[in-house]
Amino acid sequence: MEKKEMLYEGKAKKVFATDQEGQYLVQYKDDATAFNGQKKGQIEDKGIINNKLSVLFFKELEKAGVPTHFIELLSDREMLVKKLKMLPLEVVVRNIAAGSLAKRLGTEEGVVLARPVVELYYKDDALGDPFVNESHALAMGWATAEELKEVQALGLKVNEVLQKIMDQAGILVVDFKLEFGLADGKIVLGDEISPDTCRFWDKETKEKLDKDRFRRDLGKVEEAYVEVYRRVKEILA
Repeated sequence: MEKKEMLYEGKAKKVFATDQEGQYLVQYKDDATAFNGQKKGQIEDKGIINNKLSVLFFKELEKAGVPTHFIELLSDREMLVKKLKMLPLEVVVRNIAAGSLAKRLGTEEGVVLARPVVELYYKDDALGDPFVNESHALAMGWATAEELKEVQALGLKVNEVLQKIMDQAGILVVDFKLEFGLADGKIVLGDEISPDTCRFWDKETKEKLDKDRFRRDLGKVEEAYVEVYRRVKEILA
């Protein structure tokens, strides 16, 4: 496999073409952003941790019947993935009130929800990734009714798998963001699963072990990422 020209550079990753049909190379960066790019910084070795952690999660999700774009781990910072036509939606699953949900509903952060909540957001940094519903997605042609049903069902399945793993690791899955795309007309999970895209709290202390440490200037950001990877690796590697 040969890496060719860079196709896209986002806030956390670079995507490269390869000499293999329908396959891309994803390279994870140490760059950290928050508030839709308004706050920027670096988290040492974040790219390495997020790459390897995503691989561990993707493998478990595949075993559980969730199709992912993961093909192969290439290096500390790189993975080979399937080419997807991405849906312009973020699927967010929440188990505990935190972040924007707590603010929006006037709920104290940390309140355990009676059931998982699935939300949709329109992927557009310039608009601040606004909260939308199924009617918006259908009216704007962002996804079909079947695709919306599938991504929400897969979101709940991912939640089941993640909670089972993280419970063994002594970590609460507060909420997380997923991105999906189409490959050969089928819905496939893309992007990553990491402390960048999930809220993880220590089960006993409720200490934040995710990007909120960077967002809120809590310090020990690198240590939190390393700790999540260490615990998950003990369970899955």
